[in-house]
Amino acid sequence: MNRILVDLIASGRQYLRSKVGAFFTFFFPILLVLLFGSIFTASQSGSITIPIQNLDEGAMVGPNTTHFGETFIDGLNATNATSVRMIPLDVNLEEYMKEHSLTVALLIPANFTQNVLLAESTNGTNASVAPVILYGDPTQSNYGAANSIVSAVADRFNYKIILKKDPVIVPIANTFYNNLTFMDFFVPGVVGITVMTNSLFSMTSICATYRDRNYFKLLATTKLKRYEWLLSHFLLYTILLLVSLIVTFLVGKVAFNMTSTLTPVAFLLIPAGAFLFISMGMLFGSAVKDPESAVAIANIIGFPMMFLSGSFFAVDAFPPYLQIAAKILPLTYLNNGLRDTMVDNYTTGALINLGVLVVVGIAFALLASRLMSWKEK
Repeated sequence: MNRILVDLIASGRQYLRSKVGAFFTFFFPILLVLLFGSIFTASQSGSITIPIQNLDEGAMVGPNTTHFGETFIDGLNATNATSVRMIPLDVNLEEYMKEHSLTVALLIPANFTQNVLLAESTNGTNASVAPVILYGDPTQSNYGAANSIVSAVADRFNYKIILKKDPVIVPIANTFYNNLTFMDFFVPGVVGITVMTNSLFSMTSICATYRDRNYFKLLATTKLKRYEWLLSHFLLYTILLLVSLIVTFLVGKVAFNMTSTLTPVAFLLIPAGAFLFISMGMLFGSAVKDPESAVAIANIIGFPMMFLSGSFFAVDAFPPYLQIAAKILPLTYLNNGLRDTMVDNYTTGALINLGVLVVVGIAFALLASRLMSWKEK
């Protein structure tokens, strides 16, 4: 235990003496939070995806059954600004949104067709309306765009179906996103990036450099065991990243009045993420002979992971093939876990993501342990 503590203190001092290490651990996430919080706008261009749950049961009109819910969806599909993705009928919409990290979804209720017909027969009085309900977070740019598009389609629907009356309305259902801001969703992504960059890049560089300069061979002549050296570095990064989490969260809280919270599960996700990316760094640093190649591999994998794991952009807004790629990347599960517990208060989802991080981290650790040797020449 004393050897672990001594190595932890020595490694910590060496790490903090490096201006680059201190910058990426503490100042870089704060800089991202302040910059994105200041310049973020609600504008968004291009086509957006609107997930829809259509519960409309239709109604008999003459010999045929009319489904105005399908007609409304056809109107959305006819625009060039949206693509529609159907949500299964047998799921709870709010739970489905939490489980799939959706920031917007449209509900067409079961009695939609009947309400449209009733509104038509009563000449569109205020007592007879047919709502389609838009769920989600109004602070997100894709929600504002979706609300505008759905409202425009509702106006066209009203004009064509019931002679300019207005039975179709779009009430806001701001369910589990009450009073949230853009920074509530962005800060967990920044924390995830900080965990990944510090653990992965630093450990890759350390392992490759120690191999190249025979430092491992020198360590093998001391009383310090390999598992003690690894444990001291894991503790070092865990402590640094937990402090970084708290500092970044406090900056977002003070500067942008965030309403998300730090939870016990968030403090478990940080060590799990650090363990996973330290194990990845050990693997890359042990598999490649020279430090330059090891760092290049870490960059090739790490930088695309920043943008494809939902750190800056919602994964559900990606094209389908990129959504599949995102599910392969471990940073996705760290980001999702942090948002589940800090933003959505969805403990079950956060624990599932925590389990994925631990299992994948163990797999990388086992692979790295087979390659890493202190006695190789």
